[in-house]
Amino acid sequence: MDKLLIRGGRQLHGEVRISGAKNAALPELCAALLTDQPVVLGNVPRLQDVATMLTLIRNMGVQVERDPEGNVRIDAAHLSSPEAPYELVKTMRASVLALGPLMARFGEATVSLPGGCAIGSRPVDQHIKGLQAMGAEILVEHGYMIARLAKGRDRLNGAGIRTDMVTVTGTENFLMAASLAEGETVLENAAQEPEITDLAEMLISMGARIHGHGTSRIIINGVEKLSGCKHRVVADRIEAGTFLCAVAATGGDVILRHGRADHLEAVIDKLRDAGVSVAKVEDGIHLHAQGRLAAQSFRTTEYPGFPTDMQAQFMVLNAIGEGSSKVTETIFENRFMHVNELVRLGAKIQVDGKFAVIEGVEKLSGATVMATDLRASASLVIAGLVAEGETLVDRIYHLDRGYEQMETKLRGIGADIERIK
Repeated sequence: MDKLLIRGGRQLHGEVRISGAKNAALPELCAALLTDQPVVLGNVPRLQDVATMLTLIRNMGVQVERDPEGNVRIDAAHLSSPEAPYELVKTMRASVLALGPLMARFGEATVSLPGGCAIGSRPVDQHIKGLQAMGAEILVEHGYMIARLAKGRDRLNGAGIRTDMVTVTGTENFLMAASLAEGETVLENAAQEPEITDLAEMLISMGARIHGHGTSRIIINGVEKLSGCKHRVVADRIEAGTFLCAVAATGGDVILRHGRADHLEAVIDKLRDAGVSVAKVEDGIHLHAQGRLAAQSFRTTEYPGFPTDMQAQFMVLNAIGEGSSKVTETIFENRFMHVNELVRLGAKIQVDGKFAVIEGVEKLSGATVMATDLRASASLVIAGLVAEGETLVDRIYHLDRGYEQMETKLRGIGADIERIK
């Protein structure tokens, strides 16, 4: 099992390229199932979750070609098996995104209940209720969602859907399903993340009729058929935010090429409050940091608020910042699992339910730590970059699910980090 060995204490300087967003690429690969014409996606990151999704759609009979430049060509004209088996999706919760497009185009789907990171409950009941409102009959048994069109129907129907909570993958599933449904679908309490806007723009380029994406109310007027398209995956705002935190923690001066400052406003506001200089530049973000930062309290919430996917990384800044801070996690109930590992490195953090209270310390010291989920592993890498001595991060397969060549990119801007096989 691979590990990362980090020798801390180096400032970061230079430029780093931000990859395409995993959380946009995965639904967009599924959106290619909506048409019998070829779809070409550009800027697709080389990640374990993406590889799993490509294997999944190949298993359905879809032709997939990938070139070295990050372009993926998907041809679902001869899709023969609308099924997502457990063996292929047990490590990836995004498998549920196959449900909507398969139902919309073929009127049937068998999709395993998804797996993924152990950071809390991710119920699929909102997906099921929404698709049932659109005319699907869904049975959950033996770990699978088995979906069929209601008797007498040959297409899903438009519907008014208001989810009990804001759900990103639910909004994405409904967007894809409604694009081929008969009539109008109105999504209330829709998620507003940039990845959803990017998916909607891709669907529009395929011929979908969608309005209001990027707001909490999205209207989709279904069409009978969608065409192929060429689409470039939006830059990964969480990767960009992670590198912003890494540079802020270590000090230095870095430009993040392809980073979108407009997608990270809540994080950037907190970085500026902490004493970091952050500016939007042509095709990127420029960050300059020096000296000890001021600790910042924050509360995670749905976009455009502070993202839960950046909570662990920013907590490292607070752990070495000046003063005390309080972090409130409102999205996932188990997303403080990185705290015990940060404490091993010398951080002073107390957790009480959904709250974490951090007393900043002047330095961390290297140790062996273990990643528990994707973003926790990123926080441990950042902590290792600032800790004195050597830090060994174990179980980095979590990291490989969401960050493309992270150690290579960090080395390129001055970090002393290597992968140990």
